[in-house]
Amino acid sequence: MTSVSFPDDFNLADYWLYQRLREGRGEHPAIRMGDRSWTYAQVAGRSHALARALVEYGVQPGDRVYIVLPDIPPFAWAIFATLTAGAVVTMGNPVAPAADLARVVEYTGARVLVTTPAVADGIVAELPEESRLARILLVPDAAIDDNPEAAAEAGPVLAGARRWWKSLDRAMVDGDASMCAMPRTHRDDWAIWLFTSGSTGTPKAAMHCHRDFAFNTEVYAKGTMGYRADDVTVSVPRLFFGYATGTNLWFPFAVGATVCLFPERPTPESLAKAIARYRPTIVTNVPTMLAKLLDHDDELRARGEAGLDLSCVRFHLSAGEALPPALLERFLARFGGAVYDGIGSAEMFHIYCTNRPGDVLPGSLGRVVEGYELAVLPEDASGAGAPPVPVGEIGVLWVKGDSVAQGYYQDREKSWRTFHGHWCRTGDLFRIDERGYLWFSGRADDLLKVGGVFVAPLEVEECLCTHAAVSGAAVIGAQEQGLTKPKAVVVVRPEARGRLADAAGRAALAKELQEHVRGRLSKHKYPRWVVFVDELPRNDRGKVDKKALAAKEAAGELKGEGAA
Repeated sequence: MTSVSFPDDFNLADYWLYQRLREGRGEHPAIRMGDRSWTYAQVAGRSHALARALVEYGVQPGDRVYIVLPDIPPFAWAIFATLTAGAVVTMGNPVAPAADLARVVEYTGARVLVTTPAVADGIVAELPEESRLARILLVPDAAIDDNPEAAAEAGPVLAGARRWWKSLDRAMVDGDASMCAMPRTHRDDWAIWLFTSGSTGTPKAAMHCHRDFAFNTEVYAKGTMGYRADDVTVSVPRLFFGYATGTNLWFPFAVGATVCLFPERPTPESLAKAIARYRPTIVTNVPTMLAKLLDHDDELRARGEAGLDLSCVRFHLSAGEALPPALLERFLARFGGAVYDGIGSAEMFHIYCTNRPGDVLPGSLGRVVEGYELAVLPEDASGAGAPPVPVGEIGVLWVKGDSVAQGYYQDREKSWRTFHGHWCRTGDLFRIDERGYLWFSGRADDLLKVGGVFVAPLEVEECLCTHAAVSGAAVIGAQEQGLTKPKAVVVVRPEARGRLADAAGRAALAKELQEHVRGRLSKHKYPRWVVFVDELPRNDRGKVDKKALAAKEAAGELKGEGAA
């Protein structure tokens, strides 16, 4: 296994950012948004000034700073400033419900909140009077061609609240005037808390130290994927999500590359514009957007317009949900380039198993990243020392590596179930073949028991996606006379939407999809009902929200074409 070590005195802001200045890359473009750009020296200057301001405002090592911003450049200096000050980065989705964001403020005990005026108003309205939050720094909610460093004014709620707030641009002026020294940090001090997706409950903060992120940067970003100084990066997932913070901020910064941002909601149209504008070499992507880019290209060509030009992209990264082989084949045949599918988690910071340059096996999640170790154990295994399941059989994936979190904040019971020293029990079902390739089979709590036999929804979903009419699918359990049966929720491709114009067309397509699965999988696995929707619901990480689908099913809102 790869051995990577870091000194006792170690800080991620120095590793990712300030080291680039010592390497002579201070004048290289670090961030672009629209027609504006910021060099590494400019990002470093802003980050250090804001760090001094945080210390001036009373932020102590280990205090949490909650950053709730869209994908705009101040997100970067807020992160690097927090790390420089020895504080702990926590990140939130600015379009999440205000009550959820306020709950995280209280859960983490955040001392400082960095956000936009509208989001701040929503959070403040939900906070209790005894909140530990001491200061709010405001950033303008800038569109791609706006100035993200303009002064920000408090909204009506915050302006009338008995709380300290300041525009971020004024805070950096305070920092420039401050003589506060930055604290020393140890490689094992808390640095960043990443939130789980909450697929099986309320999201929890996985507590990570400085060395965790540097380790993964070395073995995955540099050693496996080959990030380069001449790379230009763009991301579909938003920066608050650790998958994107890594691939579209920290990893490119570690090699002196250029990060490109667009704050608009990611759609095929907004992504296509970003690619045309920035000409990225690396795109952080998800399978759903890969499918939508194909659909968008179909629509453009059907109107007689030029199709999408993705020729600049060296590779797309894919994670967060399964990438069906049929979708990968279509995407590569249309656009060329490469797509590297992998798996990671908040508990391990980032990707630990992946397809990679020169080594891609469609349908698999590739092989383990050097420096990590994988084991597929029986579901009832209580420790990493348990005998693994036979090669090719399904079990629960355990991961060992130096980026493993220290535990979940304020949840010892869940921590004991998940973290076992150097090992993490993922809760995901996988099999490893004789060549070491990993194959995802869903989460243990997603399995459906149909006719006394377990069915993995993922297998049915991937089968449905091989049909020419299907753009995406999710399979959940539904009840038929007290028995669980599969129900498919399907998004169809643009050229097939005409088949949904009337009841007869929907029924015919549903029957066709049922027979498509019946002919390829065991009989009990086919969906007894097919529901057609315009879009699948997703959580703030971009994953299909099966809890939302299950709630709709319980409420009788998923009416599909009948059981057959």
